[in-house]
Amino acid sequence: MTTSPACLTGSERACLETIDQTAMLSQVERWATINSGTGNLAGLAQTAQLLADAFSVLPGDVRLVDPAPVDAVRADGSIDTIQRGQHLVVQVRPQAPLRLLLTGHMDTVFPVDSGFQSLTWLEPGVLNGPGVADMKGGIAVMLAGLRAVETSPLAATIGYDVMINSDEEVGSGSSAALIAELAAGKLAALTYEPALPDGTLAGERGGSGNFSVIVTGRSAHAGRNPQDGRNALVAAADMAVRLKALTREGLSVNPARIDGGSANNVVPDHAILRVNFRPQSLEMQAHADAALRQIADAIGREHEVSVHVHGSFGRPPKPIDPGAQKLFGLVKDCGAALGLEIGWRGTGGVCDGNNIAACGVPVVDTMGVRGGAIHSADEFLITESLAERARLSALTILRLAEKRGL
Repeated sequence: MTTSPACLTGSERACLETIDQTAMLSQVERWATINSGTGNLAGLAQTAQLLADAFSVLPGDVRLVDPAPVDAVRADGSIDTIQRGQHLVVQVRPQAPLRLLLTGHMDTVFPVDSGFQSLTWLEPGVLNGPGVADMKGGIAVMLAGLRAVETSPLAATIGYDVMINSDEEVGSGSSAALIAELAAGKLAALTYEPALPDGTLAGERGGSGNFSVIVTGRSAHAGRNPQDGRNALVAAADMAVRLKALTREGLSVNPARIDGGSANNVVPDHAILRVNFRPQSLEMQAHADAALRQIADAIGREHEVSVHVHGSFGRPPKPIDPGAQKLFGLVKDCGAALGLEIGWRGTGGVCDGNNIAACGVPVVDTMGVRGGAIHSADEFLITESLAERARLSALTILRLAEKRGL
């Protein structure tokens, strides 16, 4: 740890010196060998239990929370309930004067049948493996930072809730309400998504909305009486083109897929359009939502079909407001005390930090490890960043307590 003695108090140094990188790496290696893709309920259950055991070293209540129901539109237009894994919640000193929220996720994007299942050392200090950066490394950083904080005389003044969900990679549909519940009344939040390899953090984020548009027409014979049919596939395609035309500065629209159609001699009576919106502001989100409804109504009238819109803006845009600016400033100052240069920049990606910010709670959401190539078989963790980021996390929490807020 390269720090200047003048930058840290004796108490802070004593806390940070308890962080054990070797133990953190062992945790990551163990957790990352378990496939915990969002749809792998058995793997998620195993991971959740391991994490519950690991976090039981903290002086609080550890529990597994059942997921909220999540609806999904199938290719045939039926609406089904998807099962998600349990979420881990840890509550420590809920009556403390300073209350924080720390969040992470145990799921990865790699399904149970993925060919990417093992760990490989790419070079000394660079570990390749599923979820090592996103975000089992981040969970190890969170836990080590909190364990260091618990050795401080200030610990008695700090209350915090930890939430590690099982469905972040698919939008947190079964945990969004839990996040909002836990965010209530918190001074600030830290989320442990990976930073960039050079340590840069994510600043403002755009939002994201995913929709499935169910179009129901009328079938007919393509040769004998096509005029009696109402082509759902054509209507869905027309809607895709109109929605794409909404793209502008501050709003990206991606019609991604159309399910539907049948034999060549049948006018198709069913189609589903899948579309993603990425608004950069709440105003643009409202504009996109209104335009989606207006276009759906127009398509229904003009094509004489039924149009049903299913979905929502599950990740609201996350601007850098004054509270977030103060929190970023504190993290930057803590980094400087540790010999780290902390910068941040906006990103089009989304995470649970979007949902926390929408609750009015300042959040820095890339407090995890330095790494890269996430969501691919090239994902890597820079292992020296485990202890580095745990120290940054612990010092940030301690100085929030010293200042008694932002």
